[in-house]
Amino acid sequence: MATIRDVAARARVSTATVSAVVNDSAYVSPELRIRVLAAISELNYAPSQAARSLKRGRSQLLALVVADLANPFFARLVWAAEAAVAAWGYSLVLFNSDEKPENERRILARIRALSCDGIILVPVDVVSTQPQRDSEGEAIPTVLFGRTVEGQNTDTITIDNVAAARQVTNYLMDLGHTRIGTITGPLHLTTGRGRLEGMLEAMRARGLTPAPNHIRAGEFREDIAYSVARELLTQPEPPTAIYVANGVMALGVMRALADLGLKCPDDISIASTDTIPGIGGLRPRLTRTEHPVIDMTNEALRLLVDRINRGSRADARNIVFQPSLVVGESCAPYKS
Repeated sequence: MATIRDVAARARVSTATVSAVVNDSAYVSPELRIRVLAAISELNYAPSQAARSLKRGRSQLLALVVADLANPFFARLVWAAEAAVAAWGYSLVLFNSDEKPENERRILARIRALSCDGIILVPVDVVSTQPQRDSEGEAIPTVLFGRTVEGQNTDTITIDNVAAARQVTNYLMDLGHTRIGTITGPLHLTTGRGRLEGMLEAMRARGLTPAPNHIRAGEFREDIAYSVARELLTQPEPPTAIYVANGVMALGVMRALADLGLKCPDDISIASTDTIPGIGGLRPRLTRTEHPVIDMTNEALRLLVDRINRGSRADARNIVFQPSLVVGESCAPYKS
């Protein structure tokens, strides 16, 4: 994306001259104006309307980019951010990438055009999470939420995914289960990878290894979890307990149980990481780990506003929240 500096270099003028042409804010000779307009056309430079009006001031807009607005976890994030952002003197602009890298790239371009002062991003694509720059070439303050990207010097807010899976798996093993299956999230994401790692780590600590056909990918989607749960539960030797990597997929697993005529926890124990609104109304109540979403959101906003005020030179801060285990009624002691 071309910046005002690129245009100035191509036209052999100052950035102030480019700004004067773009904003029509000062006299520029016809010769220089023609050169600037030609450079703008050649470089496909698109100064934002907000940048024109603010003249490099603050827009007081913060962008929130979630990965899947249909996932109630992200809906809670949006709710918490909207409730808190006004206290910082900002307005929120919401975007949904739908877990698609091409959507994320388009959204980030739109955020640059809007001259948002900062971004809270649930990342989908490693390439898209390279430092974003505004039309002046300056880095846009960004906080990654929920997921980390290796090699990025960016503020992050995450949950301890390994600990969450370890808590649930240890609870199932304490009940006597040794044949434990799992429905994972996408393993290219740190959330999916960390939760599988935590489960395997807990089982290895007790000398156990899950059967390869008891590990299935659910992509954090209810419909996919439903399908793979049916496959897991109709095997000749199915697991006696299933760790589900998020609450949305747990709903799909529960539907699969009902359609197969199985009862939880009499026939199989189910536990998950994360919860979703309304899941407390399910019977049996789901055993799960929960995330402090409101605290995480408030901390993400605090980091972002601090980064906006301090600039990009400060070292990146990585804050990890701990999950808590909530014991429901969806798990029972192993019956031989």
